Amino acid sequence: MVVSEIDPEMVSLVRAGKGTYFCNVAHKNGLETREITDLEIYNPLVPEDRENLLLAIAEASELCTALPSYNLYDAEPASVAALLAEGLAQKVADESLPSAVVYAAENDAHAAARLKGACQNHYPSGFGDRVFFSDTVIAKMCSVVSQKSRILTENLIPVVKSASKAFLVEAFDQILIDDGQPTDFVRGLKKFITKTDLSPFALTKFYGHNAIHATLGFLAKQKGLKFMHEISQDQVLMNEAGEAFVSEAGVGLRYEFSGVNDVLFTEQGFRNHAEDALGRMINPFLRDPVDRVVRDPVRKLGWNDRLLGSMKLARKAGVCPSTMIRAVQAALPYACRERRWKSEKRALQEMWSGVLSSEEKSFFMKLILS
Repeated sequence: MVVSEIDPEMVSLVRAGKGTYFCNVAHKNGLETREITDLEIYNPLVPEDRENLLLAIAEASELCTALPSYNLYDAEPASVAALLAEGLAQKVADESLPSAVVYAAENDAHAAARLKGACQNHYPSGFGDRVFFSDTVIAKMCSVVSQKSRILTENLIPVVKSASKAFLVEAFDQILIDDGQPTDFVRGLKKFITKTDLSPFALTKFYGHNAIHATLGFLAKQKGLKFMHEISQDQVLMNEAGEAFVSEAGVGLRYEFSGVNDVLFTEQGFRNHAEDALGRMINPFLRDPVDRVVRDPVRKLGWNDRLLGSMKLARKAGVCPSTMIRAVQAALPYACRERRWKSEKRALQEMWSGVLSSEEKSFFMKLILS
């Protein structure tokens, strides 16, 4: 495995550990530490390392991006799109190099198209049938723990020796991807679940799992809870979350994708999905901080983001998303504080300033502010 990383300290530490790092995995009944070996890590800001990365990209058949946001695809100081484009262009020029699939693992339903476009800005002629950019659906919860006290009390193993942070991830492997691929491609990562049309599943993850995770987080924050697993002690909140998942978000999503032939979009299939997801959200071994779940409230209250997107689908299906409305109400004070807006009405006006649907905008603004 070859990794591109611009943090020089992390690159040095992994190399000092001879390409070994550790990952803490939260299962339902305990914590496990995984040791990953034989890692090559390079800093694209170092000329020699960049050359090694370009060679790795050219020779790879499977690649993955994993950035905080698709907005960083072409960001300085080291453009991921520029690096990928230069390495992938070598495949076009040399047919002896393998075709490749690039998995876009950013949390966006159109990440693959965005990544492909960003790469083609640097290589306008494109990559023909030699490269396929694949979307992914990864409903997995994880965090980077940087508090020394947590690392010690939770018995976490740091990423590498002397590192001040630890990876803590959920035990989860149900990763969905596009089934498209180059004609001569053989997939090496066998665990993926392929879907002919990934869009319904990507939107269900965003307007279902992500929307309810945020709903739980904002309501937990309002109650003064510090960690998501503490919600398990509040049966009223757990019941509300389950009802919101199935009868608000779920009804809207099943209505929207009623024509999709998959068990997920049946009443019982979605209920099973919701119960599993809620149980994972409050895993005591994941110790997910509420503040992590509710960070960046302005983005999460955006017109097309998780909460409003899910609420709009619910309304379309004839359901009033009352629990999600309460979550938005709980989130608004944090958005106002973050941007120094003087009123919640002003906050909604600012966040939804580009919305064209005046009737729908007025409807939700009235519901939320009432």
